[in-house]
Amino acid sequence: MIEKTDKIWMDGKLVAWDDAKVHVLTHSLHYGLAIFEGIRCYNCKKGPAIFRLNEHVKRFFDSAHIFNMEIPHSREEITEAILKTVKANRMKECYIRPLAYIGYGVMGVSSAGSSINVSIAVWPWGAYLGEDGLKNGIRAKTSSFIRGHVNSNMSMAKVSGYYVNSQLAKQEAVALGYDEAILLDTEGYVSEATGANIFIVRGGVIKTTPLTSILEGITRNTIMELAKESGYEVREERFTRDEVYIADEAFLTGTAAEVTPVKELDGRTVGQGKPGPVTKKLQDAFFQAVKGKSRKHERWLSYL
Repeated sequence: MIEKTDKIWMDGKLVAWDDAKVHVLTHSLHYGLAIFEGIRCYNCKKGPAIFRLNEHVKRFFDSAHIFNMEIPHSREEITEAILKTVKANRMKECYIRPLAYIGYGVMGVSSAGSSINVSIAVWPWGAYLGEDGLKNGIRAKTSSFIRGHVNSNMSMAKVSGYYVNSQLAKQEAVALGYDEAILLDTEGYVSEATGANIFIVRGGVIKTTPLTSILEGITRNTIMELAKESGYEVREERFTRDEVYIADEAFLTGTAAEVTPVKELDGRTVGQGKPGPVTKKLQDAFFQAVKGKSRKHERWLSYL
């Protein structure tokens, strides 16, 4: 359950958590077009800091642009609103959810004439796939549901409605006793998890799905940079589910998932069935960066 905080930013004003409401005829509620971001604030050595805030705000506006949604605030205003909301709730660590949605005003598939509303909520949120999963790895299942074709869903945008697909895959995996689902693309190659990108390690080479059927993950980009700095070869190329079976290591990345090892896929042990040395090294480097313990990566932090 979400842990309630004090204030939510709505259309330029901080309102009480319980007063942050929308009309039941809000267009996005009926037709699924809303764009959002997931961002984390970490309690660093120098105090609370938001990780890669500028990149998240950019992607937020890019998503809106793809869907012709004109956000009625500038990037600078949204950036300041995020910082203001975290401060107003006196948070040292939290998850941050900016959301732009089509408001109340018209009904029907066309949203022409409707307002674009923006909200920003923050709340405490620990390890998305559990502390044990973060430490020891998770069990995943290849879903019977596939990621949408690139001309049916525009994968560069982070859109609320796309996550119906993720919910179906997640429900299926959990019902079968797994922690997470891995979805394939329309040609049968590994795409991503329900809310995270995927990496494999094989023969010392790190692979991740290219930017085709997947969201351009900011944590994905972070891990690629950290891996290259550590001297690893990183390839963006397609791979199949059976290559995951015989990989030395596999892990998921995302703002919520952070860096979560995958110890099993479809009943097959991946590697040694526990987090491998590359995964652990990158996971450690990631947490060093987000916690402000790496001077080299302080450029990624926006202190409150």
